[in-house]
Amino acid sequence: MTSPLLAALRSEPVSHTPVWFMRQAGRSLPEYRKLREGTQMLDACRDPEMVSEITLQPVRRHGVDAAIFFSDIVVPLQAAGVEVEIVPGVGPVIASPVRSRADIDALPELDAADIPDIAESIQRVTAELGEATPLIGFAGAPFTLASYLIEGGPSKNHEKTKSLMVSDPEAFSALLSKLATMSATFIDVQLNAGAKAFQLFDSWAGYLAREDYENHVLEHSTAVFDALSGHDVPSIHFGVQTGELLGSMAQAGSTTVGVDFRVDLADAATRVNPGQALQGNLDPALLFAPWEALSARVEAIVRKGLELDRGFVFNLGHGVLPDTDPEVPGRVVDLVHRVSAEILGSRG
Repeated sequence: MTSPLLAALRSEPVSHTPVWFMRQAGRSLPEYRKLREGTQMLDACRDPEMVSEITLQPVRRHGVDAAIFFSDIVVPLQAAGVEVEIVPGVGPVIASPVRSRADIDALPELDAADIPDIAESIQRVTAELGEATPLIGFAGAPFTLASYLIEGGPSKNHEKTKSLMVSDPEAFSALLSKLATMSATFIDVQLNAGAKAFQLFDSWAGYLAREDYENHVLEHSTAVFDALSGHDVPSIHFGVQTGELLGSMAQAGSTTVGVDFRVDLADAATRVNPGQALQGNLDPALLFAPWEALSARVEAIVRKGLELDRGFVFNLGHGVLPDTDPEVPGRVVDLVHRVSAEILGSRG
């Protein structure tokens, strides 16, 4: 039996709107913080026992319709041999940033043999989940990985990245091409091990003008989806502050486009491909609001999503914030399931 999540991602009929949350696994859960005590982030991401437990925690607590694989977008870089550290309060920091064609040529490639722990983690999770709840795999998109490599860490303006993009487009393309292969390899291992869908995160694409996205980035994101098309699984493409890019991102090849909280779902539907499913788009900050106000917003999003002529998956417009009350997401799941089942049931 197809899960509601997999059906919705393919714009197939469902009995209720499926729900999962970006960053549902991790920092907002006390059981996660207890388990992670004394363990560095990247070490946790490479420990199959820990990864499995962290991935499963929100499924048990919230009753979501899917698990999202617990990892980090820089894990493929680390596994390939790039010296990277996730610094608390900062984010990923690259020891030797990539700034020249020589640096790009020297960037190591990722082989599936480099990440047996990822396959083991996936197998552990899927064995626990069974058939009813699918596991979503993921990777960072080429542009976002490139930005970390070029800037040396998180950036507010991405000035070094954009400078390389316009001053040496051939080198920039060569870098993104290598990273597209890396991302595809990372997801391929997850799908071969049992993940049933995947999401490609382009966290920093929203900092680009549409012309630059289309001229320098889109083909490489497309390459990731093309490389994985043989798996015949549903896929999601998501970026933050990408409202102006939705039409372009929709062309990359995903069955579903993620929408952040800045874009109305009805508007998003006019920007993506006909029939292409949408995912989103509650502002994660609203999980801090009183329940009466939050529930009204959740119900409004569900109703709007079900008015669209396409599949719809309820999610946040970005990830769960660290200080979120861990009881609230579960209440949201229950509400989405109840309201959507009533609406869909009334349609016969």
